[in-house]
Amino acid sequence: MRSPSLAPSPGPTFEPVHLVLCDFGKLGSAYVETEPVTTEDDVVHNIVTGQYDHPLEVVAFSIAEGWARDVSEDIAGLVVERARSEERPLSKGARLFVEKHLDEELEPELCG
Repeated sequence: MRSPSLAPSPGPTFEPVHLVLCDFGKLGSAYVETEPVTTEDDVVHNIVTGQYDHPLEVVAFSIAEGWARDVSEDIAGLVVERARSEERPLSKGARLFVEKHLDEELEPELCG
């Protein structure tokens, strides 16, 4: 008997899956639990709203298309855009993620 696939089935609007690696302090780093399809917008929302305490990097992959890549820099840029448009300060973990991947300091109003 064959085991069912763990990969999401491609559908008409199939998007790449995004996984977020977070720092859990003394417990180490791990990819956080996620829905079967976590979109770029979901990840940006979760970082901006503080749902990921200390994100380190974001990886996107598509089983259907056969690729995987680090999208941390792209996500960091989108996080800054969203925080600015919503006039929302970022948590310390989000700020460190953005500063690491964009190699720049954020303006004070974005620092929570």
